[in-house]
This record gives sequence, C-alpha cells and structure tokens, in this order.
Amino acid sequence: MKGGPQAPVTVLLVEDDEVIRKTVGMALERYGYAVSTAGDGLTGLELAREGRHDLLLLDVMLPGLDGIGLCRAVRETSLIPILMMSARGDSLDVVSGLEAGADDYVVKPVDTGVLVARIRSLLRRATFTPDRALDYGPGRAPDHVFDRGPGPGRGPGSEPERWPTPGSSAEPPAELPVGPSAGPSAGYRPDDPPRSASGGAGDLVFGDLTIDTDGLEVRLAGEPVALAPTELRLLLEFAAHPGIVLDRQTLLRNVWDYGWDGDSRVVDLCVQRLRKKIGADRIETVRGFGYKLRR
Repeated sequence: MKGGPQAPVTVLLVEDDEVIRKTVGMALERYGYAVSTAGDGLTGLELAREGRHDLLLLDVMLPGLDGIGLCRAVRETSLIPILMMSARGDSLDVVSGLEAGADDYVVKPVDTGVLVARIRSLLRRATFTPDRALDYGPGRAPDHVFDRGPGPGRGPGSEPERWPTPGSSAEPPAELPVGPSAGPSAGYRPDDPPRSASGGAGDLVFGDLTIDTDGLEVRLAGEPVALAPTELRLLLEFAAHPGIVLDRQTLLRNVWDYGWDGDSRVVDLCVQRLRKKIGADRIETVRGFGYKLRR
C-alpha cells in the first residue's frame, strides 16, 4: 500500500524465534502480504523508522530492545497499526504493550486465520485516515469513516470477508444490552447534523474539543491532537452517540471490527490512552455498563 493503490500491503514482523519468524512470514506471504522481518528489537526499530510498512507485528520478548520498548519508541513518531504477539494472554506484558501504544494483541500459538483477521481489522481501521484516503481517491475518506473498507487484494466497495474464530459465528447477537446495535457505528455518517450548535458543517464540538469529520482531525482548545487510527475511530464512535453508554462488546464490534467476543482490556486501555490526550473527564465510566462521551 505504501507504493500505491496496487502495491501489496507490507508487514514488518519482529520475532526473535527463527522458526516462528519464518513460519508466520511464509503464512502471511501466502495471503498476499509483503513481509519484512527482524530478529531483534533494535533492528526492528531501525526498519520501522524507514516508514515503508503498513503494519507492525511484533513479539513481546525480544533481545536488545523488548517489544514494549519497541512499541513505545515507534509510537513516538508513527501512527502505524501495531499488533503484538504474546505467549501468555493473561500476562502483564499484554497490558504493558497496550499501554505503550499497541492497537491489539494475539496469543501464541495463533491460528493463521485469526492472525490474518486481526491484521485485516487493523488495516481497515487505518484506511480512513487522511493519508490512507489518498489511496482510494480524493474525498473518499469522509464518506467511509465507519465503513469496513477493502481488505488486501479487494477493490473499494467490495464486501469484506469475515474471519470468525473456530466454533464461533461472525454474526453479532441480535440485541445488545446497552447502546446502539452492532454495525458500522449504527449508520452514522459525517454528513449527519453536528452534535453541537457551534462549529462548522463538518465539525462535532464538545466544549473545547472539536472533531473535524471532513478532514478527520481533532483539536483541543484550538491545538491539534495526534491520535492513532484506533484512538481516532474510538473517539468518532463516542462522538456519533454523545451521552449514550456504549458497552465494551459494542465497541469491540464497531471500532475493533471483531465478529466475535474479544478481550475488553483493549477497549479499557485505548480509552485510557484517549483520555490522556483529550482530557480525563471527557469520557465517563459507567460502572458495570461501559463508557460515554460527555455532551
């Protein structure tokens, strides 16, 4: 994708285990990805800083610079989607990685179909950012802020593939206890009326927080706020339903694009990162239910 609309999606895989590195790399190549590899964190950081990859897939335990440090260093200068691999799903390493800026994680050993599903989900979340929008033509991004978007090898507007985990259904439950029904942000589009009496036609205004849904930019007290793609999509989801409680499973489906139940820790930690950037009191926790954006 970095090379143009027809270029393959490029993945940077940082894994110190040579067998796993070769196995995962070959599997991703069979799915049409171009894969670069590194066996340690410092080499991975050097390659990541070249800016020629679409997604970073890294292990937590790395020599030289561990995955947490690598993730944190990359996040200082890049909004590239980051998927972390951990040998233990309940490890504090997972929480530390998500706090450092990783967008999601998988537990090793991971089924290839599940891994590709997570990668496609992360890439779909990244496609609506302004720089990615250029790949699909001028003016396309605002109309597709919450669309699933094309996956690798599929053209714009094609139906996205579903990758449920074994034994589960890709279809969400018919009803959710709180908040809007599952789906791409319950049909919200940026040309809906602004949720505030002030601001431009494409702006959503919440006090000193302004969300430009045309340019996909966020400003706090007039100053730009740099958000990672997942953070931006989460904020847009909240802004589409101001004052409405959104439970974690709804957010996992609408923001993380999961067709199955995911780990709610990714939601909690992304909310935590978002609060640090737009203000701790902007997103309210409703205990036992979820979160809501204060009007």
